[in-house]
Amino acid sequence: MKRTVILLGMTLAVGIAVGIIGDRILNAQQEPIKRAVLIKTDLAGIKGKEARLIHAEYAPGAAVGKHHHPGHEFVYLLEGSATLDVEGKPPVTMKAGDSYYQPPKQVHSFKNASATNPAKLITFFVTEKGQPFIVPVK
Repeated sequence: MKRTVILLGMTLAVGIAVGIIGDRILNAQQEPIKRAVLIKTDLAGIKGKEARLIHAEYAPGAAVGKHHHPGHEFVYLLEGSATLDVEGKPPVTMKAGDSYYQPPKQVHSFKNASATNPAKLITFFVTEKGQPFIVPVK
């Protein structure tokens, strides 16, 4: 009898542990925006300026809220679709193969327009050396 109670207790404990681990795996959230700096370098012949080339992947529905860039931004959408909302202008929906330019300090937001597929893009920035590439705006 005592052995049966211990065995049932251990079975219950293992079942609870497996349930908790399974729940965490199933409910794990994908990182909404993944960014990889492909290159960051000083620009030869242009004192005090640097360039960054960044690959970004936006999960389905992921967005970056209002922000600006202290330097020039050039974007090429590799895959998916996205909505670009520039302050003072109507939102624009873009598809793979589209590109755009944002001048320094122009407030905008960017969102993956798909609820099922990622949006992948390449962004090229030219900024003053040491400046961040993105500045959130409230």
